[in-house]
Amino acid sequence: MTILIKNGSVVSPVGIINADVLIDGERIVAVLAPGDNSLGAGLVGSVDHVIDAAGKYVIPGGVDCHTHMEMPFGGTAVSDTFETGTRAAAWGGTTTIIDFSVQTYGSRVQDSLQTWFEKAAGNCHIDYGFHQIIGGVDDDSLKAMDELVEEGITSFKLFMAYPGVFLSDDGQIVRAMQTAANNGAMIMMHAENGTAIDVLVSQALAAGKTDPKYHSLTRPWQTESEATNRAVMLAHMTGAPLYVVHMSAKQAVEVVQRARDGGQNVFGETCPQYLYLSLEDQLMQPGFEGAKWVCSTPLRSKAEGHQDELWRYLRTNDLSVVSTDHCPFCFKEQKELGVDNFSKIPNGIGSVEHRMDLIYQGVVDGQISVERWVELCSTTPARMFGLYPRKGVIAPGSDADIVIYDPVGRTEIGFHKTHHMNMDHSAWEGFVIDGHVDAVLSRGKVVVEDNEYKGVKGHGQYLKRGLSQYLI
Repeated sequence: MTILIKNGSVVSPVGIINADVLIDGERIVAVLAPGDNSLGAGLVGSVDHVIDAAGKYVIPGGVDCHTHMEMPFGGTAVSDTFETGTRAAAWGGTTTIIDFSVQTYGSRVQDSLQTWFEKAAGNCHIDYGFHQIIGGVDDDSLKAMDELVEEGITSFKLFMAYPGVFLSDDGQIVRAMQTAANNGAMIMMHAENGTAIDVLVSQALAAGKTDPKYHSLTRPWQTESEATNRAVMLAHMTGAPLYVVHMSAKQAVEVVQRARDGGQNVFGETCPQYLYLSLEDQLMQPGFEGAKWVCSTPLRSKAEGHQDELWRYLRTNDLSVVSTDHCPFCFKEQKELGVDNFSKIPNGIGSVEHRMDLIYQGVVDGQISVERWVELCSTTPARMFGLYPRKGVIAPGSDADIVIYDPVGRTEIGFHKTHHMNMDHSAWEGFVIDGHVDAVLSRGKVVVEDNEYKGVKGHGQYLKRGLSQYLI
């Protein structure tokens, strides 16, 4: 099928141009000045489908490089399957996700990866790749890291949190970083001091402090900043590239800033919840309502200015990517596991459907430019994790993953409005966005158009990734 997207404003990280985009099958074949018939006269009349994007942005499909579908956690499992989660992502203009295969201590890395392949195969509405979580660093898992790089799994996540479940000690982290430094992989780090947090949690519970707000109060910014600094120092010592996930504390990002200013190959990621939500407005809601927003790292205090500083760090590129850390749980039966004990509330927020809209609101509010929006949500994550130029750009030869975005549209987020995730609530209830996803194409197939879903289960393909293009 051939498709012409005409009269739109094509956005890249370096500018906006008025151009028509010609698609043949799954790929973009040309980006043309309006009226350019260099590919033959009567171009419009010869294509199968024409989309008029006059007055709208034409942007590369979103790349969400941090999601968790069908992941077991805390005695339950996230509520989105690969089918429901990728369908919701498509509704919101995300056309690629990178999820996490989870190895737990005592299991084989290869076995865990096979499990995740089986979960995703034939179920995804959009394209997908995998990072690998290493839950037990030993000789076998280090050998597996080398093997997986050859198979297109080029990034590995470690944890400084969750003792007894995922936590790697400093020696294990050093060994994994040494392996990554040799094979070119990216080390992703959940940077929180888990052993210190466990002490604070025990003390809070012993004092009868069980409400959801204590999830944040027992994970103070110092636990994130200290762990980030430790990860940065170990990466410097070993020469490994480092990508710190879901950063929420301004002091932790300052550590990343110093490392980057010193020439170190370190990158920071944040998520919409840390830009808009807070301890005061969400976690401190009456009763158990705040459990809806329990996630790790936690929401931070608005009074301490974390949210404004994170926006600033997005402008300076000390935060390079906005992902979602999509990890949804239903309020009933799942979040309620922690009614009398905040430490038992499953950690996670569902956002994969709303990231593109939420960060576009930052454009409207003057926080970032349109070009930076595309860079943060599409181009940089594609480059960071070895998918560019197949993904993340509108250019000849790239996959036809395209979003038509209406800057004068309106999107009201809510459980009964723009909600397709498998959850019984919305963490973004009542948010209004000054923009709207009008159409979404995934590899040349129109999956969303005119507020109608046209995608199909199984359309999404597995993506074998190369090395990060930011390695030095």
